[in-house]
Parts: sequence; C-alpha cells; structure tokens
Amino acid sequence: MRQVIVNDRMQRGYRYVRTAPVGRDFDPAFRPELTPAQMLELGVFGGKYMTDTRGEFPANWFIRARLSPDRRDGSLNFFGVDASQRLSVWRAKGWIHPDDPRGWFQWYCRYFMGRRMPEEDRRQIGRWRAMRRHIRQIEANCEPGDLDCRRRQRQALLHWAYDSRKI
Repeated sequence: MRQVIVNDRMQRGYRYVRTAPVGRDFDPAFRPELTPAQMLELGVFGGKYMTDTRGEFPANWFIRARLSPDRRDGSLNFFGVDASQRLSVWRAKGWIHPDDPRGWFQWYCRYFMGRRMPEEDRRQIGRWRAMRRHIRQIEANCEPGDLDCRRRQRQALLHWAYDSRKI
C-alpha cells in the first residue's frame, strides 16, 4: 500500500491509498483497451486534461503526451476534433465524484495506479460499459477501418479507453 497526497489546481491535500498493483487486478467487467499513457500519447481531451497533475502519475506517461498548457485544443486529439463536453456540463449532470473533480479520466488514472473505491468503481465501470453503444453505431454506419467516418464518436471512445482506431 502506498499513500498518495495530491496538490494540484483542483485538489489540495487530497489523500488516497493505492491498494492494487499498478495496471492490474481490474474488475473483471472492466477491460480498457488503452492505458492512460497510451491515451495521452494519442491525444485526448484537447491536451488540457493533465497539465498540472504530473507529480501524481508516472513521468513516462507525459514523455509523448499531447498536452496544451493554455487551453483545450481539439487539433491535439487523435482524430483532430473536439469530442469533449465542458466540465461544467459533467458537474450539472451529477457525473463528477468529489474525489475525482476532473471526472472519468482522473478516476481511470487513479484506478490504473491501484486506488480502489468499490462503489465509485462500479459506477464508473458502468459508465465505461455504456460507451459501447458508440462502438455499435460506428460498426453499423462505417466501413471497417474508415477512420474518417464518425470521427467525433471515435474520439469520444478514445476518451473512454476504447481503441476506436481498430473498428
């Protein structure tokens, strides 16, 4: 077990414990196709998501990450489109847990690193599974491998650790 203390722009003095091995012992219902490092390298969230959290996560996650220090930039995303809703929308819909004020990806990064919060983990894994509907829509409306088809949906799937380049 390792305790982590977070001090970034959104959390001061937040503490959690890593109880599982890094990148292992995931819930059987949760099988992401991309690691957080792969997602950052591909380009997700317009590059704005993790610019002030480097101290919390492994340095190698950021070596090839596509980040934008100033503001969200959709051109940094793998599919070159903005597929994100603003954090204020997520808050208004009640999708943000107080321990993860940045939302899903922050939860996933911390889960990947070994933090476990059973109730919140179940909720987020359920949300992750619900994204499969977008895979079905791409499969129904696009030729296999046509990465220009439904780019926004494909980018959104990348944001949820589904490798939409393989659909």
